[in-house]
Amino acid sequence: MANRLAERVRAKGLVGEMAAEFAGTFILLLFGLGVVAQVAAGGIGNHDSIAWAWGFGVMLGVYVAAKITGAHLNPAVTVALAAFGGFSWRKVLPYSVAQVAGAFVAALVVRWNYTEVIAKFDPGHTLKSQGIFSTLPGNGTLPVHMWGGFRDQVIGTAILLFLILAITDVRNTAPGANLAPVVIGLLIVAIGMAFGTDAGYAINPARDFGPRLAEFFTGYHTAFRDQYGDLYFWVPIVAPIIGGLLGAWLYKVLVGTFLSDEAEPDDPAAVPIDPAVPAEQPAS
Repeated sequence: MANRLAERVRAKGLVGEMAAEFAGTFILLLFGLGVVAQVAAGGIGNHDSIAWAWGFGVMLGVYVAAKITGAHLNPAVTVALAAFGGFSWRKVLPYSVAQVAGAFVAALVVRWNYTEVIAKFDPGHTLKSQGIFSTLPGNGTLPVHMWGGFRDQVIGTAILLFLILAITDVRNTAPGANLAPVVIGLLIVAIGMAFGTDAGYAINPARDFGPRLAEFFTGYHTAFRDQYGDLYFWVPIVAPIIGGLLGAWLYKVLVGTFLSDEAEPDDPAAVPIDPAVPAEQPAS
């Protein structure tokens, strides 16, 4: 009886965590996809607008989900934290499903809201507007192919995870006063401005695959392929997972190993989000 009750409590907690990951990823993608639609199809804004709006989207999404899950919002983050941060492996698939679902629904909302603008910009729903929702090597125009995009996603996500761990590690000089989401948002802006050319800096399997599914179901028959006709959808899934694991491992080896196991009790920086363990819920 006690075991059954414990299972129900755990299941209820997991549902809440999945809801938070769905909501946080939904908010992230609303701003990210919305700005790309505005710049690409509406002609308002530029690359800097895109970089900043993605950063704001990440920041706001993290604030939405942080108290409940630590706000992974990215299967690459979830897998890396399971491998190196003490996060429960049994929660990796549920979190990832929730993240993809949040991205999918956000893409449908943006697709619906920009219906008329996209129809005028690209009546045939071709590669011209496909990049609004999913990524392409060389952003669909530059001479970068599949493996160039793969390389780029490994490097970009390695940078992401290395710095997320550095920012949120309470043993390090982590931001205080709940400012970690702001700093992580700025990290996304920096990655977008420095590593956005080769593959559109997806650095998040949910961010790419959820919207790609939405594209496919709303008239984009080339949604899973790139401008060369190659099956590309798997690249922003597999490469970020590899890059995330690499970045988390590098942080542990180069920095984490040399930090004290306990933060100083009077250290005002020792209060940020720890994405490895959901708030008030021990890893299991």
